Order: sequence, then C-alpha cells, then structure tokens
Amino acid sequence: MIRGAIFDLDGTLLDSMGIWDTLGEEYLRSLGLEPKEEWKQAFQTFTLEQAARYCREHCGVALSVEEIVDGINHMAAEHYSKTIPLKPGAAEFLRKLKEHGVGMCVATVTDRPLAQAALERTGIRGYFSEIFTAASVGHGKDEPDIYRAALRHLGTGKAETVVFEDAFYALETAKADGFVTAAVFDAYEGNQAGLKAAADYYMESYSDWSGFWRRMSQ
Repeated sequence: MIRGAIFDLDGTLLDSMGIWDTLGEEYLRSLGLEPKEEWKQAFQTFTLEQAARYCREHCGVALSVEEIVDGINHMAAEHYSKTIPLKPGAAEFLRKLKEHGVGMCVATVTDRPLAQAALERTGIRGYFSEIFTAASVGHGKDEPDIYRAALRHLGTGKAETVVFEDAFYALETAKADGFVTAAVFDAYEGNQAGLKAAADYYMESYSDWSGFWRRMSQ
C-alpha cells in the first residue's frame, strides 16, 4: 500500500518543459552569446548554480554565479508566476491521493521561489507538506539525496513511497535507490521506452487513476 508520494515539478505536475528547453538559450542570447548544446543539457540536469558555473567555464559568461542565477530566475519567474499551466488532470489526481491518506511533497531541480509561485497560482500548494529543491539539499537528481530528504520528511518507507518523474535520468536515480517509481509521460522526454522499462508504473496521463491505484494498492 502506498502511504507517501514525491512529485517532480517540471514536466510532471507542470507543463513547463518547453520553457526550460529554451530559457538557457534565451539567456545566453540576451548576453550576446551564441548558445551551445552543452548548456541545454546542463540546464536540464543541473541545479541553477551548477549550470551557472558551467556557463562561466564553458560558454564564456563573465558574470558571477550569483548574477547568472539571478538573471535566469528573473526570466523564469514571469512564466512561473503568470503562465505555466498544470498538466491535464493533475489537480484531480492529487485530490484523490489526499483522500486516500497519502502524504505528499515536491522534489524539484527548480529553485523554491519559482516552484512556490507556480504551485500557489495553480491552486495545488496545499496538497504538499514541503518543497525540496536540488539547491536546498545540495545535489541534483543524478544523486538520490533529494528523494531521501523527502522520504525522511514524509516518514514513510521506500517500499510504500512513489516517486513521480517525467525524466528518465531522474527516475533511474530513484529506482536504483529502492523507491517505487511512476513515470509520467511528457513529450520533451525522448526516452519513453527507457521510462516504461524502468518504472514500476507508466502513466500516459493523470486520467489513469484507477489503473494506478489498483497497481499501487497490491
């Protein structure tokens, strides 16, 4: 039986990956620099601080790490506070989990002010007892620390806690650390076959409540 749920934010709860897919490039262009493919990959898997250091070392950005992070956050804040929508059915899915007594928190690479703004605007902040960020735990999702921190907060066991992720690399991290995993389809993740193979449950959309709960209740 599932007692806890740890949700990724971007691409899992929010339909936001299109923003992050181009934000790094937009930021570099705002500085008059031609974007590199390596930046895009770093931005998807690193914390903002890690990505900012990468920009300084590999992309010729002469600003400080703090200035880079502030610049990116300023661009992103407009989207998170005003425009990014929930994925279809996500709010109803969370409501049903709450009705079944499942404790929930968020584990995201996105900085807390952005996550907080989007969760409050879309009306789902109240479902989550805490928001864990890669910056707050000091590790990206290539390591399991953020999921472990969320687990300690929930007070549940790994075998009764589901990690919801849309990104293959992040789901693999949680799976390898012993968590139950649910893959949520997002068009920006190219390795859907890998997700299906690695996940304990694969969700094409949040409308699949009955199938998910039946499987997780076994």
